[in-house]
Amino acid sequence: MQGEEPLFIDQLSKLIHDNVLEEHERDFNESIVYGKDADVRSVVLEARGFPMMAERRFVMVREAQEMKDIDLLESYLENPNPTTVLVLAHKYKKVDSRKKVAKLFSKVGVVFTSDKIKEYQLVDWITKYVATVNFQISSKAALLLAENIGNDLSRIAGEIEKLSIILEKGTTINEIHIEENIGISKDYNMFELNSAVQNNDYLKAMKIITYFKHNPKSGPLVVIIGSLYNLFSQLMKVHYVSDKTSQGVASALKVHPFVAGELVKATKIYNPKIIARNINYLYQYDLKSKGIGNSHAEDGELMTELVYKLMH
Repeated sequence: MQGEEPLFIDQLSKLIHDNVLEEHERDFNESIVYGKDADVRSVVLEARGFPMMAERRFVMVREAQEMKDIDLLESYLENPNPTTVLVLAHKYKKVDSRKKVAKLFSKVGVVFTSDKIKEYQLVDWITKYVATVNFQISSKAALLLAENIGNDLSRIAGEIEKLSIILEKGTTINEIHIEENIGISKDYNMFELNSAVQNNDYLKAMKIITYFKHNPKSGPLVVIIGSLYNLFSQLMKVHYVSDKTSQGVASALKVHPFVAGELVKATKIYNPKIIARNINYLYQYDLKSKGIGNSHAEDGELMTELVYKLMH
């Protein structure tokens, strides 16, 4: 197992662990080590051993990306023990495919590659994941999680697990549940700021900015600039999409249909000329947030100035 997304590697590791051996077979036939502590020669020795009172042995290296001298596995992979299930959980990156050891993994075993979920797939992933634990989630709540957590699937899964303990099975998770139990404000967050800007609701936008001033971790300036840049980039694209229905825009921009519908409405407020101007403002304030062309203004002041300019 290898790849950038650790959640799928963790889930598959657990699935294999739970099914390779019976509980009573594990004492003599299971060896689990961590990459930073693993000696390749010891791993090979364990893998070459024979099962005791069982059909197979199980050897797993967790955090295998930290294992030194992984190339030394070549000799074992050229002649693997058929009664051993050897699993390497290589997180956050792939084994260099040019290496002989990587080619041997593919030749004698199964290589599972765990890729990051794309941003546009995140809401759908959250909705489907919630269903696997016998809950449902509203579109707005899923967007709230996606916008505020991003594609850190392990954290999202952890927060959903927390909700699954608190809420009754079958509940539809909404933004109030998220605010009360996860700590993401349903009214003062990046998603709502974007919504206020794209709907030209200046009063709401200023309330959110005021909240961010007093709660800097909820809305860092650099994150606000990135989020608003993404918004205006999408709006520019919508202007040049031939099919401006929600489904057409969703397909072209690879966003959720709900988001697509909101973007289509916002194009009535922001024409391409204004969008280009606003992208330039965002570039200027990105530089100011890094101290370029800004000798005194604090982040809160820059936020206020930026949002005012974007909406006027």
